[in-house]
Amino acid sequence: MIRAIIIDDEKHCSESLKLLVEKYVPDMIIEAEINDPVEAADVLLSKKPDLVFLDIEMPRLNGFDLLKSLPLIDFEIIFTTAYDDFAIQAFKVSAIDYLLKPIERDELTKSIEKYKKHRTDRDFEERFMVFLSKHGGAEKQSLGKVALPTQEGFEFIDQGIIVRCESDSNYTTVVLEGEKNIVVSRTLKDVESMLDSSSFVRVHHSHLINLRHIRKYHKGSGGVIVMDNGDNVSVSRSKKGEFLDRI
Repeated sequence: MIRAIIIDDEKHCSESLKLLVEKYVPDMIIEAEINDPVEAADVLLSKKPDLVFLDIEMPRLNGFDLLKSLPLIDFEIIFTTAYDDFAIQAFKVSAIDYLLKPIERDELTKSIEKYKKHRTDRDFEERFMVFLSKHGGAEKQSLGKVALPTQEGFEFIDQGIIVRCESDSNYTTVVLEGEKNIVVSRTLKDVESMLDSSSFVRVHHSHLINLRHIRKYHKGSGGVIVMDNGDNVSVSRSKKGEFLDRI
């Protein structure tokens, strides 16, 4: 039996979702409905659910802030939101599931099937941190940092000290000021989506650079960029126009 909790400040929404679950998901039990997000942390720690349906926009404490307040996220989460444009791309890239309100039967059952398929992959905390990195909201603007997933966990890096990023198959080498490198367990495309698009530009299928760290540009069919740490980065012909426009 799947043990689940619903967290939503709107009581009619939590009751509606509970009725859908009871009717169409027979192997799930709703152990608690919480309408005050401030009280939710204690309930989550005591109940230890398998799955949480979590509203995003709530007064006093939104869904993201609630999760960040927890010492450990050891359960899966399906976010619920009434905003169809709210961080949807970030949800998709980070492999975090979500349901749009009003929640419909078919979407609920699809989401539960996804959960059942991946529930042994207890990596939600990692996916959530990647989501925060990709989300173009207050995290990036106020902190200027990005959470880079490594084999050991996460490294929180100021985006300003990233000189360039280089693709290595399904991994990416992030080159920082001071000759330090970090190997990130994400593709270059994923890393690019985490970073500030006003500062970073893709100049080659294998290279992403920070415009603030350019020292020189040598013309050619594509050209070569010299970064301020002395690294040479090739510019592909297909990316040359975009790069020149950006500088």
